[in-house]
Amino acid sequence: MKRAVLEEYLKQHNFPIIRKKKKHYLTYEGIKDRYVYILKEGIVKTSMISNEGREFNLKYIHEMEIVSLFKDEYSPLVEAPFNIRVESTEATLYKIEREQFWRDVNQDPRLQQYVKEYYRVYLMYTMKKMQQMLMNGKFGAICAELEELCEQFGRETAEGILIDFEITNEEIARFCGITSASSVNRMMQKLRQEQVIKIVERKILILDRPLLQANIPY
Repeated sequence: MKRAVLEEYLKQHNFPIIRKKKKHYLTYEGIKDRYVYILKEGIVKTSMISNEGREFNLKYIHEMEIVSLFKDEYSPLVEAPFNIRVESTEATLYKIEREQFWRDVNQDPRLQQYVKEYYRVYLMYTMKKMQQMLMNGKFGAICAELEELCEQFGRETAEGILIDFEITNEEIARFCGITSASSVNRMMQKLRQEQVIKIVERKILILDRPLLQANIPY
């Protein structure tokens, strides 16, 4: 997506900016809200709650991006489609009235195209995540999640690629649809024994990325 379009739009308006600390929630699934939020700086996580009360992680967002644009465009007050929680020390976000945002979108063809592309990319991402969980098995799903974290937060080091973001086994379990963090513990131990990864100051270091990728059939 061409974020320059979004950046230009934000520069043209004096939208309020809000700041949230780590582990603070911006929205809760099912609770009505009247704003569109766009991440300026920081890291946020989207998640949903299943009918059984289990949390299922959807995505980390760490670049300038719309984080809450779902449901219909006409209602000023809609139920949030998922939880949004701050995962960095602090996150700053633009806060825009939904009605104003959609008026602006409908009057600006370039912004309209950006929103269409946003929905398309999000749909493709969701389909890919479902495929990884359903077709890779637990071990493959964990490897796929580590590969995604590598893409998002990876930093080259002398030993390998450091995922420069602390993530617990419990959070990995929630991304992979695994009910028990202990299952993730066992599979992460297997990856350590095979010298695919190691833990460095509570962060994951990918020692052998090709071998990690070989465990992702789909």
